[in-house]
Amino acid sequence: MIRSNNLFNNANMKEIDARDGIHVFEFQKDLSVSPANSIVAYYSSQMNIRKRQVLIELNGRTFTLSAGAMQWMAGDVKMGSGVKGIGDFLGKTISAKISKESTIKPEYSGNGMVMLEPTYHYILLENVEKWNGLVLDDGLFLACDSRIKQKIVARTNLSSAVLGNEGLFNLCLEGQGIAILESPVPREELIEFELDNDVLKVDGNMAIAWSNTLKFTVEKSGKSLLGSAVSGEGLVNVFQGSGKILMAPIGINPMAAVGTNGK
Repeated sequence: MIRSNNLFNNANMKEIDARDGIHVFEFQKDLSVSPANSIVAYYSSQMNIRKRQVLIELNGRTFTLSAGAMQWMAGDVKMGSGVKGIGDFLGKTISAKISKESTIKPEYSGNGMVMLEPTYHYILLENVEKWNGLVLDDGLFLACDSRIKQKIVARTNLSSAVLGNEGLFNLCLEGQGIAILESPVPREELIEFELDNDVLKVDGNMAIAWSNTLKFTVEKSGKSLLGSAVSGEGLVNVFQGSGKILMAPIGINPMAAVGTNGK
């Protein structure tokens, strides 16, 4: 038996979300600071720039993590590569190259706890089943229940990738379970749209996740090139059909985001 102290009862680690044995902690202050960086640490905490960590209680389940995401594990926990033979390895290697995800995503199973590395990103817990295929923008995946199937999906057409300033391929999650995502903006700022045989047009790469049931294309904002030029919008990302979309209030600049370990 393992007992922990200063974990669940740590006043500086506030639990801000929990679901199905997954706990999201947020450090209220950075207590390990020196006089040289104390001013930056203070104003960072005031501006909601805080470290966050995810603790997973396995309870007999298996979770798939992004490579390098594990900080510590306690109890009867076994780690596996998640690779089922040479064919599976080659397939995962190809998928990683085109989706910019890690080739190997280790799996952790058993009865115990797994703590993930701290991150300055915001943590989202999403029920994948409710999305009918959850398509993720690059860099959002952190971990998920291993019952969830991961596959690579291509954009509807080449123009949606080139003209929309997006990649041609994306990671798609399907099945039952919770996906743990790293978002560049907090949940409180994300707008969730539900389309019922309708259309959403977005000027910029502000959509961070969407249902695989939606068709994604890039179109002119006006009926003609002249109309687009007059409106000042040019090209817009278009989502059509029935499904859900998570949209950030601002365009996402991957170079400005702070990831795991503060990098």
